[in-house]
Amino acid sequence: MEIWPAIDIRDGKCVRLRQGDYKQETIFGDDPVEMAKRWIDEGARHLHLVDLDGAKDGTTTNFDVIAKVAEAIDIPCELGGGIRSEETIQKYLDAGVSRLVIGSLAVKKPEWFAEMTEKFPRRIVLGIDAKNGFAATEGWVEISGSDAIELAHHYEKLPLAAIVYTDIATDGMMAGPNLLAMRRMQQEIELPVIASGGVTSREDAMDLENAGMAGCIIGRALYEGSVKLSDLFT
Repeated sequence: MEIWPAIDIRDGKCVRLRQGDYKQETIFGDDPVEMAKRWIDEGARHLHLVDLDGAKDGTTTNFDVIAKVAEAIDIPCELGGGIRSEETIQKYLDAGVSRLVIGSLAVKKPEWFAEMTEKFPRRIVLGIDAKNGFAATEGWVEISGSDAIELAHHYEKLPLAAIVYTDIATDGMMAGPNLLAMRRMQQEIELPVIASGGVTSREDAMDLENAGMAGCIIGRALYEGSVKLSDLFT
């Protein structure tokens, strides 16, 4: 199973939020490039970047720092947050980002999303952030009426790279992943599914692997030291 250390960026800094709440922010570092190098030194083979400013307001104000991260590393990195136009997709791919996670517009502009997957095959990841089984949009500020699994089924025949499935209730809470929801999504969908939210230990990662997940994203647990990245590769 792939392990994706998360680097969440807000105002150019490395931060973590609890349950996507912008008022519950912890700053873990001033330099995302150095943080990326740290995870690589500890064995990372993939990186998951999130532009929190972009997720909230659709801007690309963190583009320069994200481009510096992509330039400084030699492993695949994916980026989510604020990807809302073809120009933005092309801009980040040209900067060296391997693939882009799109969530809100998959719900709000399905035809556009499908068009982008065809134009950039295997470079687009469907991001499904769910609360009580329903997809959330706009940086988790809004809860849609779209069932998460139905949304995944709608797009699974497109040339997507993967699905990143985030359970908002467990994200940043250090209480373990929602195994039931993650297992159900992976069993229902043919695409690789990367689990996000709640991973706090090697045992959590092993549980997700046993559930058949293609990968998992780990954030706060790494920053707070409850699990070491190197332990996840043994």
